[in-house]
Amino acid sequence: MLLKLTGLVPLFPLLGCIINGFFGLRIGKNAVGLIAAGSVGLSFLTTLIVFVGLVMTPVENRVFEQILFTWIAVSDFTADFGFQVDPLSMTMMLFVTGVGFLIHVYSIGYMHEEYSFYRFFAYMNLFMFSMLLLVMGNNFLLMFIGWEGVGCCSYFLIGYYFEKKSACDAGTKAFVMNRVGDFAFLLAVMYIFYIFGSIDFTT
Repeated sequence: MLLKLTGLVPLFPLLGCIINGFFGLRIGKNAVGLIAAGSVGLSFLTTLIVFVGLVMTPVENRVFEQILFTWIAVSDFTADFGFQVDPLSMTMMLFVTGVGFLIHVYSIGYMHEEYSFYRFFAYMNLFMFSMLLLVMGNNFLLMFIGWEGVGCCSYFLIGYYFEKKSACDAGTKAFVMNRVGDFAFLLAVMYIFYIFGSIDFTT
């Protein structure tokens, strides 16, 4: 039963991103910081609950898959939107949400004098969502989308001070380098489907 809460782990940061992205200027910096850090904190607490559920599961059954819906079905190619929890992904979930929460809390004070405070935390929450999608996705395509999201958020955060040429150049460099990795990643996903006829981790 506890494992069924898995889908909430990435949902909280996504909601934080949406709220701060659209309403951040209106609600003020204190509310923005609370929503941003609070959403990641809730994600971490939910991860702990899911961890308890995984520990309570017999060792031989410690691979839980939660399918939300099938989002691509073309001929022989099918891709579900879902999450997979196993000891490896759980380790990464705890690390990402735990460290991410601490970074968010620290950033509230560090970035508080910035005008675009809300924009920074919208990017941070989106980064958290993308990272969780990367480590929790139940297939290689979702993993790739999470990877893309992390790359885009890295570009946004590195180039946060876009009025500075050095920040823009650094962001562009990171973006271009990530695209090289994307090409190899996508080729690998296509090759896996060609060999195994599936991109699911459990197949």
